[in-house]
Amino acid sequence: MSATPQKNRASRRVLAAAAGLATVGALVAAMPAGAHDRGPGHGGGHGHGHKPRTVDVQLLSFNDLHGNLEPPAGSAGNVSETQPDGTVKAIPAGGVEYLATSLRTARKGNPYSVTAAGGDMVGASPLLSGLFHDEPTIEALNGLDLDVTAVGNHEFDEGATELARLQNGGCHPVEGCYEKGKKFKGADFPYLAANVTKEKTGKPLLKPYTVWKKNGVKIGFIGVTLEGTPDIVTANGVKGLKFHDEVETINKYARELDRKGVKSIVALIHEGGAPASTSYNYDCDSPGAGDGISGPIVDIAKGITPKVDALVTGHTHQAYVCTVPDPSGKPRMVTSASSFGKLYTDTTLTYDRRTKDIVRTSVKSANHVVTRDQPKAPDMTRLIDRWNKLAAPIANKPQGWISADINGRGSTAPEKPLGNVIADAQLEGLAPADKGGAEVAFMNPGGIRADLVHKASGSEGDGVVTYGEAFTVQPFTNMMNVVDLTGAQLVTALQQQVSGPNEASPKILQVSKGLTYTLDLTKSGADRVVADSIKLNGEAIDPARTYRVAMNEFLAGGGDGFPALGQGTNKLVGASDLDLFNAYLAAHSTAAAPLAPPATDRITVIQ
Repeated sequence: MSATPQKNRASRRVLAAAAGLATVGALVAAMPAGAHDRGPGHGGGHGHGHKPRTVDVQLLSFNDLHGNLEPPAGSAGNVSETQPDGTVKAIPAGGVEYLATSLRTARKGNPYSVTAAGGDMVGASPLLSGLFHDEPTIEALNGLDLDVTAVGNHEFDEGATELARLQNGGCHPVEGCYEKGKKFKGADFPYLAANVTKEKTGKPLLKPYTVWKKNGVKIGFIGVTLEGTPDIVTANGVKGLKFHDEVETINKYARELDRKGVKSIVALIHEGGAPASTSYNYDCDSPGAGDGISGPIVDIAKGITPKVDALVTGHTHQAYVCTVPDPSGKPRMVTSASSFGKLYTDTTLTYDRRTKDIVRTSVKSANHVVTRDQPKAPDMTRLIDRWNKLAAPIANKPQGWISADINGRGSTAPEKPLGNVIADAQLEGLAPADKGGAEVAFMNPGGIRADLVHKASGSEGDGVVTYGEAFTVQPFTNMMNVVDLTGAQLVTALQQQVSGPNEASPKILQVSKGLTYTLDLTKSGADRVVADSIKLNGEAIDPARTYRVAMNEFLAGGGDGFPALGQGTNKLVGASDLDLFNAYLAAHSTAAAPLAPPATDRITVIQ
């Protein structure tokens, strides 16, 4: 969940490259949006006559959709399910056509139903959404009847002004409207950003909270993103903004809601944790599970006032339904529904009409798979088809060929095959003296958003890598930098992968060919990188020597907890990472000689 720059710049370049697509509305006749109107079934119920003291409110939630309107390809589109015999099964999941059906089916028979999200609905999106500045995803979320979402770090990829446009509507300030006679309407739901304020005024950037009401039932939603958002977003994306402590902010607005008579409160937090098992149906609270979840969300949950009744979280792309004790010691539900629309969480909140609060002991929650064996929602199919026709002139253009899957996002190893391809592409493109003279390249793992899949579901299936598939892997279109770093700074940067802010959750840089070292996971902190094992083209790194190092602008700004990389000097700005990636695919593959997955022998891991 990192790397994040300005797709407006990238999109301008992409659109200019395709003949006539700057006036993309002229390519396709306007088509009906097929938007799913909010009908009486959404929320339902009228409560005639005597009202029982308690009413069950259904809270449906999901997080980290990242503009994945079509089913995510390869391993990124699977969820793990533990079977009764203890084996683990991979289930293909996701796609808004199926997510819409799942949510609509879940709402049936639940007159009190509210749908919320935990942030990163947009950003790092596949080309179908990313090419159009995520307008297609906002349209889809409107059709899903989303009631409210928190902002995530990726909502700031293109800055506060673009986020405001996604909320309020209006055509893109540079590219205009994508369809003739159609103006983008914006989100039907509020984006909440309680802990994001404007530096100049100190006022919240967006609404801090909203109150959902039905037949006298009132539930407040407070939305926050992680305080560390500026560390994982480019400087331009968060310019003029301040990000505040999650716990302090939520507690502040919980008090405010309480004073207004809203006693039932849900926090939407774009920060998460790691469950002890990657299976979505793992019982976090089972006897003997111990601390079923770890990571930043645990301390956050323990610090949030008992006035808050449930926490919907995200950011880590994990699946969990756990209870974490609040400051008074009472168990409180903390949930996350993986990513890319593969799961949704169904939580039952029992609302007491007399106290106006949630009966905490009765809160129940479970994650459910968005399976692909159910009917597709026709309105979502129409939406996807409409935008695909607009994107087709760019999306379907071949860039290269592969002989088998080359895993990136779907690889759990420190060194990822696709990471090696990307780093090699950056080194090759920036090694010439007039391009920067790079000797080594680094790629941040969070910037690799997908796998290259040889035979993706519904695609050509013959090993062709299209522009759309390449864009899905590298959607940020970071500009590449080549800088001077000393050997000592290089060593420090490699040590920062596993120390400082990255010690608990290491971020292992993907390195270009020629750089080798040993990663000893039996040790702790910076010692996990064996300093005297670091070599470039077989020679030990000289601490005093200056090296030319290629990396994207996000890493060159010290992002992802790599301040040493931000110390580079003599900077040359090169082509975009996506341009170099596509150039490498073109240069190293043909239909007759496709690119094979590279060996992963640059980082020797001791466990």
